[in-house]
Amino acid sequence: MLETPWPKPHFLREAAPLPLAKRMPEVEKHFDEELRAFKEKLLFMGSHAEAAVTRSLEAMWSRNDSMALQVERDDDVLDRFEIEIDELAVNLLTKAPLASDLRMVVVGMKVSHNLERIGDEATTISRRAVELNREPALLVSVDVSGMAKLALQMLKEALDSFTQMRPDIARSVVPQDKKVDAMNRQFQQELSRTMVQDPSRINACLNMMSICKSIERVGDHAANIAEEVVYLYEAMDIRHAGSLSADGHSSGGRDS
Repeated sequence: MLETPWPKPHFLREAAPLPLAKRMPEVEKHFDEELRAFKEKLLFMGSHAEAAVTRSLEAMWSRNDSMALQVERDDDVLDRFEIEIDELAVNLLTKAPLASDLRMVVVGMKVSHNLERIGDEATTISRRAVELNREPALLVSVDVSGMAKLALQMLKEALDSFTQMRPDIARSVVPQDKKVDAMNRQFQQELSRTMVQDPSRINACLNMMSICKSIERVGDHAANIAEEVVYLYEAMDIRHAGSLSADGHSSGGRDS
């Protein structure tokens, strides 16, 4: 099994123990223990994904190549988490769980997928940061830190909503994704203008544009997790709420 050298995440330390839905006979008690292990592994995966994004951004701001390269090397940890969680989920699904347990397992698999994709974005940020560090600092009016802080806050709150069984928190996360999207569009436009005005900075601007897009995708995945939390605890699918046209067809949405 995967060993995790990191301390327990804040949302795991602060949360009350996830309670049993009801008293179960001995034959079903083992299932509940396995479900608890499944949840805890998912929370440790969330902790690692959140830390990976934080470290990749810090590596960019501090121009720290060694930190960026470490984030890249650690990416396979999230890949292994996803595989282990999928294996646990398949095992749990064979035991015919209750409807609420079934939702937990299915949602857990989807959350795991989003966390693995967040890890991929952290790796992209780290790689681009190393490229940026090979050139003079890029002096533009783009303030990536504000967008990064918002995306990280979305991720933290999405994970908290899962742990604390708070779909109301999850619902408050989803609309913030539009703010991150708008900031990314603004930054892409500003960086494009910089490339036109100073062709010598094209490579640096392209790397920064990629970093901004990765941060925007972290926000997308955080919103995806929040939507899954609402489904888990309210049995309501809000993934395309407000994005369907009158004839019921989608008018667009986030990347999966």
